Amino acid sequence: MTSRRIFVTTALPYANGAFHIGHIMEYIQADIWVRFQRMQGHEVHFVGADDAHGAPIMIAAEKAGKTPQQFVSEIAAGRKRYLDGFHIEFDNWHSTDSPENTELSQDIYKRLKAAGLTYAKPVEQFYDPVKGMFLADRYIKGECPKCGAKDQYGDACEVCSSVYAPTELKNPYSTLSGATPELRTSDHYFFKLSDARCVTFLKEWLDAPGRLQPQVANKAREWLEGKGDQALGDWDISRDAPYFGIPIPDVPGKYFYVWLDAPIGYLASFKNYCAKKGIDFEKFLTDPDTEQIHFIGKDIIYFHTLFWPAMLRFADKPYKVPDHVYVHGFITVSGEKMSKSRGTGISPLRYLDVGMNPEWLRYYIAAKLNANVEDVDFNPDDFMARVNSDLIGKYVNIASRCAGFIGKRFDGRLSSVVKNPLLSDIQAAATEIAKLYEAREYGKALREIMFHTDNANGFIAQVKPWELAKQTGQDAALHQCCTDAINIFRLLTIYLKPVLPKLASQVEALLNVKPLVWSDAQTWLPEQHAINEYKYLMSRVDEKQLDALFELPKETPTVTASTPHPTSPAKTEEATNVAATPTINIDDFAKVDLRIAKITNAEHVEGADKLLKLTLDVGTLGTRQVFAGIKSAYDPATLIGKVTVVVANLAPRKMKFGLSEGMVLAASGETPGIFLLSPDSGAQPGMKVK
Repeated sequence: MTSRRIFVTTALPYANGAFHIGHIMEYIQADIWVRFQRMQGHEVHFVGADDAHGAPIMIAAEKAGKTPQQFVSEIAAGRKRYLDGFHIEFDNWHSTDSPENTELSQDIYKRLKAAGLTYAKPVEQFYDPVKGMFLADRYIKGECPKCGAKDQYGDACEVCSSVYAPTELKNPYSTLSGATPELRTSDHYFFKLSDARCVTFLKEWLDAPGRLQPQVANKAREWLEGKGDQALGDWDISRDAPYFGIPIPDVPGKYFYVWLDAPIGYLASFKNYCAKKGIDFEKFLTDPDTEQIHFIGKDIIYFHTLFWPAMLRFADKPYKVPDHVYVHGFITVSGEKMSKSRGTGISPLRYLDVGMNPEWLRYYIAAKLNANVEDVDFNPDDFMARVNSDLIGKYVNIASRCAGFIGKRFDGRLSSVVKNPLLSDIQAAATEIAKLYEAREYGKALREIMFHTDNANGFIAQVKPWELAKQTGQDAALHQCCTDAINIFRLLTIYLKPVLPKLASQVEALLNVKPLVWSDAQTWLPEQHAINEYKYLMSRVDEKQLDALFELPKETPTVTASTPHPTSPAKTEEATNVAATPTINIDDFAKVDLRIAKITNAEHVEGADKLLKLTLDVGTLGTRQVFAGIKSAYDPATLIGKVTVVVANLAPRKMKFGLSEGMVLAASGETPGIFLLSPDSGAQPGMKVK
């Protein structure tokens, strides 16, 4: 096999906050691919960096009483815990606020300017006279020019969905100072993406077989071939001072827009890494055998399939255009977008802090990923079932059943392998599994691995080594069975190692072997090879850990442990002491959307002491599922057909039993009993309670 030379990056996270689960998903996807390539014997350099520039960071730093450099350095200091925690091994992590990025960004700009692909033109935009800066759309609010709605941002109305220019807003104001912005004109610098040379190059680049996923290439072609208002436009690459960024050469007071220098940060991080490792940066990039590969999310396709390759192409050598841009979807929880307030967000650090194994998540995400641009859904019940079944019940089960007999009965030494159809099939699977990893079809790869893991467990169940161990004269058969099982376990470990590097390291210690590589799948452990004493490898997912993972933030209204949306307040001081309850005004009350709801179904919840699962008809709002803490007071059968009141705009809460989408109202007091509220006759589902 010819060794490949590969340069791999992931999208740069913006340095205004901690990593979220979407970042971790992308890094896991890339890390698995990089580990697989290294197991194949290829030379791979995997780098990342913080995207540190831009007005939002400058403003956030000012509010925090820090310089932008201090602000981003504090964010950067927290990155290692995430990366180490999930076994993500970048060769280098850097920052776009670096000497290397300044040098490369200014160099690429000068080359594009020399090629006649930059120009300046006056642009009119709002200026904050108090802050002394031009305002991006996000920092301007006013009345919608279409419907008159107040407090709308400078690009689109959230009420009527109209799109407009910020200069069209009525009564605009700066969100930074409250001042009325002034229209001023300033020269902006543009990259001429619409130039015929760029368009011709991009058409050829997009058409290269296998360079992009088909759906990504098609979308990029739509942008490239757009007509009229949808025609490909030139790119504004400058911002005026004050701005936290890289100065444009020979143009005082002008800075590169963050999206110009951010992707150049890939090269800056690699240049920084090359200096540390003694690699010739320019020679590496200009080598025709070098592959440049980016892993990104679907929200930044436009920049990575149009501006980025065009910039690199016309900056010329040593810069090279990407060989592949691999795009993935977003991550959701139980089919919903991430939201901490609704209990549908996953904090990576909380995941680690509650004691959850990072390789559970690596495995689960890998099992969901494929080569398409599809969203990945984290379902807690599926997560627990899949990890416990596949990793513990199937894979680890092989070693736990057989390794002990090798140690106790045969002095830790293996016999020779007697090849049979099962062993041959598992060994032959290496080629197909490798193809799937290469193509980023991780889900298919893991299904193939688990298919063979099932067969291995079937073999062990058929031979029954625990029975052989009890029988006189069966030592040879027991030795042979366990030796075959250990060799199968070794093969499966090779196949799983890109996904489970820490567990693979533990297995390597158990088997007393050097770090496993892909070619090891073509060999067996030799006769009399000594393995070490079997030790615990991995625990099962505990349901309590999942409950802890999805606990809502402290500012969320308090609920009992078993009742996420209780129908009545718990008997606490807060519930019974009226004097302790603060008053509200009519506007506060109006925020609660109370609706009439008809109970169309009610049922017990397996494993829950207090809950009933209610299905509600809320008229025009549709059907809602609510878990209510009224089991002690009501037989489910008696509730069907009843009409009650539901809080319809309460944030949904993800529980281990499912999603609770509201809260039905009930009364309780000092005396025993819970009493569901019922409206007067004539009230219909969906009606508002005022």
